[in-house]
Amino acid sequence: MTLKRLILSLLLVFALLAPASASRHRHYYRNSYGRRVHSPVHARTAPRGATAECWDGTYSFSQNHRGTCSHHGGVRRWLR
Repeated sequence: MTLKRLILSLLLVFALLAPASASRHRHYYRNSYGRRVHSPVHARTAPRGATAECWDGTYSFSQNHRGTCSHHGGVRRWLR
């Protein structure tokens, strides 16, 4: 097995193990596609990677329009 294959295999193992541990982390959540997404945050300006500003002043990092800011008063404006 080449070093490249070994590294790719290890990355695959870690990716498969990540959902169990990441779902317990309170700053991230798993979206409907199973991807790890940063939870909404309060900020004065749009943080890097934010996709929407919610009506309560939080910024969302949602990768899908459906449900974005649903617990934050809805979408005030889309950033991307």
